[in-house]
Amino acid sequence: MPDILCFSRNRRTSVEQIDAQTMKSSCCLQDTLTDAFVEIRVRLPDLEIIEARGEFRRSPHGDCPALDRALETVNGVRIGSGMLKIIRGLIGAVTDCSELAFMVEECCHGVILAFTKDTLVACPPAETEQVGYYRNLVRDNIRLYNRCAAFAPGSSIVKGIDPP
Repeated sequence: MPDILCFSRNRRTSVEQIDAQTMKSSCCLQDTLTDAFVEIRVRLPDLEIIEARGEFRRSPHGDCPALDRALETVNGVRIGSGMLKIIRGLIGAVTDCSELAFMVEECCHGVILAFTKDTLVACPPAETEQVGYYRNLVRDNIRLYNRCAAFAPGSSIVKGIDPP
């Protein structure tokens, strides 16, 4: 019997309101090769990252080089337009650990989604109106595209929407 490669991945992003001025967002990534955790704290209402920390317990690349220094570079970044390019540039200038930038980005996306929760819940009760409601929501806020299974490519909800 030939050897078969076995790979599984779990990623969890959670957001918590700490107080009236602070949110915490964390991303945990565990797969066959990686076990890592990143957390950011964000000041409200301007959505500025005020603290970032993380830990790589297991990685196919060994330790994530300069992890703490790389996370310090995102302090002061505001969550919003252009943040992905900024985060990748800042972290990439310090370390080649691509999973780190991905996880910080996931934390930021979690914060954005936390603010869309009320809009998602406001969906019309009639099933015939729901797909159109969500399609327009994604079209108006393209960051929602591919953020969950319902808004993933191939879903009837995002049919006809081409992200930039």
